[in-house]
Amino acid sequence: MNPLVDRDRRLVIAHRGASAHAPENTLPAFELAREQGADAFELDVHLSADGQVIVIHDDALDRTCDRRGPVLARTAAELAKMDAGYRFPTGRWSGRGAYVPRLAEILDAWPEVPLLIEVKTGAVQEALAKLLKDMRATERCVVASMEHDAMSRFRLPPFTAGASGRDVKRLYLARFVGRPRMVPYRLLSVPWRHRGLEVPTRRFIADAAKLDAAVSVWTVDDATLAQKLWRRGANGIVTNDPGAMARARSSLPRA
Repeated sequence: MNPLVDRDRRLVIAHRGASAHAPENTLPAFELAREQGADAFELDVHLSADGQVIVIHDDALDRTCDRRGPVLARTAAELAKMDAGYRFPTGRWSGRGAYVPRLAEILDAWPEVPLLIEVKTGAVQEALAKLLKDMRATERCVVASMEHDAMSRFRLPPFTAGASGRDVKRLYLARFVGRPRMVPYRLLSVPWRHRGLEVPTRRFIADAAKLDAAVSVWTVDDATLAQKLWRRGANGIVTNDPGAMARARSSLPRA
């Protein structure tokens, strides 16, 4: 079973890698995450100009790189020449070789690591589906998206789907609209709070369990909160600081 959907696990899931300490969604961030004890990676994907699946959160380069403009306007080779550490807050990553990688590089470098893949646009669906099948990575990946229509390709085997934003909202409102009987997802990756309201309540996690779905919570960097959520039944903590969360988990009694 993919650990990401195993409700008996307590996972540390690195949010875009160890992004508190290295440039998000880059190879150094994922390498550091593993060194710090992360069990799985969370990452975001877009499409490049030449149709390759690229690991970056935004649809533009401006926030993280030394270049500007849309990701879709650049080829994978051009993105590999970008300095993705240029705008890292401490400044110490600029010029150290962090770049915008292809998803294939992460899949190849860490073949044992489960991935929670966030689809940022429906345009990447076909390329992502083909890549996961070609690299025989469907069993260790969960594909999710806030956009419901961006998930249509992944709700059937051989893929494992996460919930869309619409799915999360429906389960959260289950006491009013009724809990669905069957769902096409195995994981709900949810924020700790949304518009001031706590999302992964005990009831929410229990309702998910009745649907055979696990719950992971983002983005949690506080050890006390992480322990509270694990005790409540969350299977994963999505964090910028995997080392701190791994230490927090180690002090918990066995589930």
